[in-house]
Amino acid sequence: MKRAVGPWTKEAGLLLPTLRSWRVAFHREPELSNAEARTREKVMHALDDLGIAYRTYSDGFHGVLGFLPSDRGGPVVALRADMDALPVTEATHAPFSSRSEGKMHACGHDVHMACLLGAAELLHRHPERLRGPVKLLFQPAEEEGGRGGALPFLEHGAFERPGVDFVLGQHVAPDVPLGRVGWKKGPLMAAPDRFEIRVRGTPGHASTPHQGPDAILVAAEIVTGLQALVSRLRNPVDPAVVSVGTIHGGTRHNVLPEEVVLTGTVRTVNARTRERMEQWIRRRVRSIAASLGARVQIRYFPGYPILVNDAAATDLAVAGLEREFGADRLVAIEQPGMGGEDFARFLERVPGTFLRLGVGTPSMTASLHSPYFLPDESALVYGSAALAAGAVGLQAGPRR
Repeated sequence: MKRAVGPWTKEAGLLLPTLRSWRVAFHREPELSNAEARTREKVMHALDDLGIAYRTYSDGFHGVLGFLPSDRGGPVVALRADMDALPVTEATHAPFSSRSEGKMHACGHDVHMACLLGAAELLHRHPERLRGPVKLLFQPAEEEGGRGGALPFLEHGAFERPGVDFVLGQHVAPDVPLGRVGWKKGPLMAAPDRFEIRVRGTPGHASTPHQGPDAILVAAEIVTGLQALVSRLRNPVDPAVVSVGTIHGGTRHNVLPEEVVLTGTVRTVNARTRERMEQWIRRRVRSIAASLGARVQIRYFPGYPILVNDAAATDLAVAGLEREFGADRLVAIEQPGMGGEDFARFLERVPGTFLRLGVGTPSMTASLHSPYFLPDESALVYGSAALAAGAVGLQAGPRR
């Protein structure tokens, strides 16, 4: 039998006009990583209206740390939402489309922030349901891809005074039906490392390629050769992706360039495979270049860690979600995704879990990072309730 609407969801539904206003305000004025000044002001204004205490930082870090107190001595739970947008030109034609040219909340961070504010309002209204304090992490620069915003948040002491026992986050998911929440124990998202390969050849006329190594030909061989790492060196049951995203070289159809630059990404969900992929790429690229007489320079940039959900913490959060939504509205995710997330840095510090907030509908054909991506506003209700229910579920666990 399907469960009736839970108390958090019912109350969040009554908050929908406010949730909508927050989401619209964020969506209309998107800001890129490490430039979320106006976004921070909007978060601060909303927390002021709710009467929720918070702190900000004066060193250029745009994070906002809210705090819901409790004197019951239970676990401290941190809830996180990311704040930054993407350099994408919006094409949704929504009445609240981005007013900032070339910038868009194309990954749902506007929804994430509104949901965290909604959960904060729900928990603030019902302190009797909390067994311990709750921290609210409005985090910048998730899309930055390298240092990110989670690491600076930790360096600013977000998990200290009081120490955090569990952390919970969520991300909109077009592949999960609207009104449902996905969960998974263990690896959920990949480490998103990247590389840059500079191929140096001999410049000259395209009619005389024999006079020196052709950088474009060598680059083409490298693009093809990298795929053998995935198909032949990696265990086929261990997920991994190597993709070349850009190729730059040449100025004219009959001129061989001196240099071609390739950039790409490597995605892995196993720490040992992650280490090996860098070694294999360096060896493979050098051998291909040497065989054709070219020179190469390889730069490798480690990205966010592998996102691994703690099993015990996931059980606690899912128990809270099941009490709220019923088991039929929870979706067990079978395989990890190959996207990356700096929420992984929080999970390296304390146990926790990262959820998939369903936004999939028959009309939702756009993927994350698409200029057409626009989740249905009812996801705001489910996302607010999920964070509140998950936080209470985690507080049923032990303190660290």
